[in-house]
Amino acid sequence: MRSLPFTKDMLESIVAKYPTPFHIYDEAGIRANVKRLQESFSWNEGFREYFAVKALPSPVILRLLFETGCGMDCSSLTELMLARAVGVTGHDVMFSSNDTPANEFQLASEMGVLINLDDITHIDFLAANGGIPKTVCLRFNPGGEFLLGNTIMGNPGEAKYGMTREQLSEGVKKLMALGAEEFGLHAFLVSNTTDDDYYPALARKLFKTAVELHEETGARFTFVNLSGGIGIPYRPYEKETDIRYIGNEVKREYERIVTPSGLNLRIFTELGRYITGPFGYLVTRVIHKKETHKKYIGVDACACNLMRPAMYGAYHHITVMGKEQDPLTNVYDVVGSLCENNDKFAVDRPLPRTEPGDLLVIHDTGAHGFSMGYNYNGKLRSAELLLKPDGTAQMIRRAETPQDYFATLDFLNLPL
Repeated sequence: MRSLPFTKDMLESIVAKYPTPFHIYDEAGIRANVKRLQESFSWNEGFREYFAVKALPSPVILRLLFETGCGMDCSSLTELMLARAVGVTGHDVMFSSNDTPANEFQLASEMGVLINLDDITHIDFLAANGGIPKTVCLRFNPGGEFLLGNTIMGNPGEAKYGMTREQLSEGVKKLMALGAEEFGLHAFLVSNTTDDDYYPALARKLFKTAVELHEETGARFTFVNLSGGIGIPYRPYEKETDIRYIGNEVKREYERIVTPSGLNLRIFTELGRYITGPFGYLVTRVIHKKETHKKYIGVDACACNLMRPAMYGAYHHITVMGKEQDPLTNVYDVVGSLCENNDKFAVDRPLPRTEPGDLLVIHDTGAHGFSMGYNYNGKLRSAELLLKPDGTAQMIRRAETPQDYFATLDFLNLPL
């Protein structure tokens, strides 16, 4: 578990200006992490990380990442618009969508982004809604189960994403006939794994498939997108992914499979959770303490601010600020105020003695935290802050107000 980038006193000074709850992101940590990834794949001249915008769709964060050399991976109309708004367009954007509406392909074509086709029927649909670009990426679903050794890592056969191997061949030929000149290959088979052998195994499958398609069709493949899936250790005792080992093992597979074929493939990734997840924190204040059949700590955040524990039963570590060294003498459910019994950040969690007024920091919320927020029970989404390297905090998204909540409602035309 990484040490926190702030002390209790630092956090109290931030809270004095920006009331809880809020998400805060560590700029220095994010920048250093991107650098580690880039160094690990520096052997590949065209390597590029396309940050998964859905993980943390903040203009300030996206601009920060673009400045470090990252592109953007978008999956919807508004994500494309967000990338364009911060000055990221063309081949600096990868558009990986599924069940894609016509207007999204039209905007992607207008922006000139790299389009990753999820389905063979989307070829004709794209041709009619934006046209076939010179460079096209295809999403591969090998089906069955994805194994590492005897361990089942994922079940692509049950996933809605991607094309079969036979459809790839048919799709490449059809796209070439429609004017496509360069191709990429993409697959996403596992989510949030810290197994260091996942990316090398995925790379092996994609490298082999790209070479086969090139030999079979004569198509010019110029990149392989290893997508996301590299996870983070949410629990303190879990190991961290060894990104340098992963980069070296992918290089080994590249030299074994791609180099003899004569292809020159750029390596792309579209990581989100790995890039920003460990460098975000949900800060919340304890407002109530309840003892009935169990002990409850009630905070001013709720599942609308971080839905992963309620939705998946996901673990997020919790620090009681100022009591980091205190013994874990109490067992609590840490809860929010939604009218839902799954509105719990932790269940039966050993913590120091915790009282109203304490500041809690919920770890690893820098990806799929704020972005999955919602307004159930009329709850309002929190502010987002950026912790600068000098220890100051910048508000990068203000908290919602009741006026925001009511803005889309029509009170003037109520039926009599």
